[in-house]
Amino acid sequence: MGRRIIFIVMLLALAVFPAKAQKLSVSTNALGYAEFLTINAEASVAVARHWSVNAGFLYNPWSFNGEWGKMRDSRRTVNAGTRFWFWNVYSGWWLGAKAQWEEYNRGGIRSPRTEEGDAFGAGLSAGYSLMLHRNINMDFGLGFWGGWKKYTVYLCPTCGRIDGQGSKAFILPNDVQVSLMFTF
Repeated sequence: MGRRIIFIVMLLALAVFPAKAQKLSVSTNALGYAEFLTINAEASVAVARHWSVNAGFLYNPWSFNGEWGKMRDSRRTVNAGTRFWFWNVYSGWWLGAKAQWEEYNRGGIRSPRTEEGDAFGAGLSAGYSLMLHRNINMDFGLGFWGGWKKYTVYLCPTCGRIDGQGSKAFILPNDVQVSLMFTF
């Protein structure tokens, strides 16, 4: 008898206070593919009317033939952050903050020198999300990140001769977004 009463109370509570589904989104930055075919994606969950939390990755294993041999902008990047939306989640202007880690190997593009290492830090960004359809947005944004990196510099992309090593602080513009976003 007690279980029936609990069940009836729960049904009445659900009828009086309907649960709202959380909004989810999945997006990919089209400009990332223009940067040496970097694969990227981001997933986001709305946690309040003006707030969402997100996690994303970038991956680029490719190398291309260039003037100095192999040229590459290889990376494995993961990030997690939050966005504040001024109007509603997934609509209008937003400000974002994130923590990010990256393992990278860049070189052979403007010179034969190649740098590889690990970087970690935090970033800030801002942008605008334009609703194209009820479930499709175009997201525009700019941002930067800074932190600490530990690196090794090589004389060429494939020779393996070390030119220098170290660690240092950095600040870089790194988020230029023109993303296609699907909301659920």
